[in-house]
Amino acid sequence: QVQLVESGGGLVQAGGSLRLSCAASGSTNYAMGWFRQTPGKAREFVAAINWSGGSTYYTDSVKGRFTISRDYAKNTVYLQMNSLKPEDTARYICAAGGLATTDLVGGSDNYWGQGTQVTVSS
Repeated sequence: QVQLVESGGGLVQAGGSLRLSCAASGSTNYAMGWFRQTPGKAREFVAAINWSGGSTYYTDSVKGRFTISRDYAKNTVYLQMNSLKPEDTARYICAAGGLATTDLVGGSDNYWGQGTQVTVSS
C-alpha cells in the first residue's frame, strides 16, 4: 500500500504562512489531498488535487488562502497555507485515493499518513 509522510507543520502567528509537504512512496497514481482533525472533533476535508493535477477542490473555509499542488517527479504534494487563522489549528493528514477529487473527499478507501500538527496563535 501507499506510504505517506507529512512534514512542515509547526507554530505560527495568525496571518502567517506555512507550507506542508506529503511525500508518497513509489509512483503515485491517485488523487491526493489533505484533511485536518482536532481531538474530539470529526475529521474535516481541506483540499484535494486529482491524479493528473488538472483539477483542484477546496473546502469553503480555506478558499483563497490555501493552495494545493503536486510534483510528480518527487511524488510529493504540497499545501501552501497563507493568512492562517486560529481556527486552522489541527493535525493535518495527507491522503491518497481514487482518481477524481470527489473520490478523495469520499474517503472510504483512502490511504492515510500520520499527520503533522499546525498550531496558529492569535
